[in-house]
Amino acid sequence: MKVITAAAMALASLGSVANAAAPTATTIYTGGDILTMAGTKPAYVEALAVGGGKIVYAGTLKGAPRGKSTRVVNLGGHTLLPGFIDTHGHMVYFGKNLVDADLVGTVDVAEVLARLKVQAAKTPADAWIVGFGYSAIKLREGRTPTAAELDTVAPGRPVLIVDNSGHLGAANAAAFAAAGVTAATPNPEGGVFARDSDGKSLAGPMEETALNLVRAKRPPFTGKLADDVITGGARLWASMGQTTAQDCGLGLGNDDIAIVRNAIDKNLLPIDLYVCAKDSVTDALLASAKDVADTYAPASANAMVSRQDEIFDQAGVARSSAQQLLAARPDLDKRYINRVRLGGIKFWLDGSLDTAWFTQPFTVNPPGKTGSYSGYRQIPDAVLDAAFDRFWTSNLQINMHMNGDAAADQALSAIAKAVAKYGMRDHRPVFIHATVLRPDQIAKMRQYGAIPSFLTPSIAKAGDLADKLWGAERAAHAAPAETFRRAGLPFTFSHDAPVTPSPSILEVVDAGVNRIAASGRVIGPDERVSPYDGLRAVTSFAAFQIKEEKTKGTLEVGKLADLVILESNPLKVAPTTIKSIKVVETIKEGKTVYVATGQQAAATQDSELVDNDDAHTPAPSAPLSPTARQTLGMLQAAALRP
Repeated sequence: MKVITAAAMALASLGSVANAAAPTATTIYTGGDILTMAGTKPAYVEALAVGGGKIVYAGTLKGAPRGKSTRVVNLGGHTLLPGFIDTHGHMVYFGKNLVDADLVGTVDVAEVLARLKVQAAKTPADAWIVGFGYSAIKLREGRTPTAAELDTVAPGRPVLIVDNSGHLGAANAAAFAAAGVTAATPNPEGGVFARDSDGKSLAGPMEETALNLVRAKRPPFTGKLADDVITGGARLWASMGQTTAQDCGLGLGNDDIAIVRNAIDKNLLPIDLYVCAKDSVTDALLASAKDVADTYAPASANAMVSRQDEIFDQAGVARSSAQQLLAARPDLDKRYINRVRLGGIKFWLDGSLDTAWFTQPFTVNPPGKTGSYSGYRQIPDAVLDAAFDRFWTSNLQINMHMNGDAAADQALSAIAKAVAKYGMRDHRPVFIHATVLRPDQIAKMRQYGAIPSFLTPSIAKAGDLADKLWGAERAAHAAPAETFRRAGLPFTFSHDAPVTPSPSILEVVDAGVNRIAASGRVIGPDERVSPYDGLRAVTSFAAFQIKEEKTKGTLEVGKLADLVILESNPLKVAPTTIKSIKVVETIKEGKTVYVATGQQAAATQDSELVDNDDAHTPAPSAPLSPTARQTLGMLQAAALRP
């Protein structure tokens, strides 16, 4: 990236007068495509000026406001866009996986066990042995390893594995014992502990909420390892061009809140992190958030006064502790403190590819399922209804994981009850994945202002299997982005990493534009969107989803200088090559937080935040798996992008 002084540009700007309404810029970008993402059609400007962490000008180079110290950056033909926004991912969870056994690509049970044994040799004797990323359907045996098989990894030590969806897994006897799960433990609502042929003994495999019970008992990450979990994840997200990350489902681990609080206290994050609390830890996370706000942004400094009238509802009944916290600090869910914002609550209404909850049966049952199988719900209606009753009138968004149309029905029913009681609000409930939706459901989503966040990489990675299990009709209309576009409705794309191995936003866009499955077939050609609309799904629409459209998502004056510089313009390359475009630089509020190998940072650097492929990348506190090494290697060589 070539940086030129303002004086060197004097001849080019001779006779020009700086825009009197705009403050002097610290940096002006020009010399490449600057795609603003403002509007329904592509719009470009010749120059973009930033100062004080914000965009101060967008227009012609001649009109850009400059002073003696203004730097003019020649993009060298590269493309400048708004920084990408993660609309559904698990950055903290991903950071933990960086030090776990990599089970991605395993072909049989023997290979799963072999990789776990390697991990066991690297792991302290008092720590759990954990692996992530296998796919039972793709293993030669077509099943998940059993408890007895996992016992052979390291006798007497807890062993836990989680599949690539994050919804299925297995544990050995020691892990079950550590979690307090016995043969007498009943299946939790929305989950299953597989049993041996006697119908009583724990077989090892677990589904959904049963897995969560065991996963939550893993010993916490502390000290430097806790630092590395969040900084490793943040730096990887930044290397993918993301200036706003997300962890939606914080609380899956019993140490998640402490890890995020540690990051706030130490100011570790180079990019923003939007957090959604797992429903069961909402009150605890809100209490922590209030303590953070009181510590770093005292109410008196912001003229915030506890509204005692909101401590009780209209009937005089005391509100929940969460509602009281929000009443005491109405800004609690609206502001970032040291780059962290508590923005939502997460509910899982159903499961993954083989446990999605449908109104009609699967076309072909997944392994182990018999009879007329339609998947199953994870929570009762009453739980979701109560959440909407508590939070519909707050700024705290309810995010709901759903794959099947029966789960979407449950969500819409809960919203309808809240609207009937409190009226319409600008709540923007998020339908995470929203994989299969009926036309009548889309109409109701429009009515209630609900936004779908489509997991487009699942089409590329599991489209063939969905076509088999769900049937061609449901698979063809999975993640119906083009239907939403034609209806004039916002939609977003997400990677859900680590459910997908990489948090690559360009891979997400590519999948939504092309919908090409592993077999090479196009799954649902009528639901493909244009490259521009694919970019809207991770910029302007993404900002709208998280209620930050006033400050993020487009290159417009007054918004944050959250930027990404790409090697090529996604609108000017073959659509099937979008995922191969390299991120050259990521800029957060005017400061470079990632720059690729051989590139000079365009923005003012902060040595504590910048991740430069030519600079030192702190090593994690434990050995990394092969996938983890490759993942962190993306910070050291842009060419490693998958």
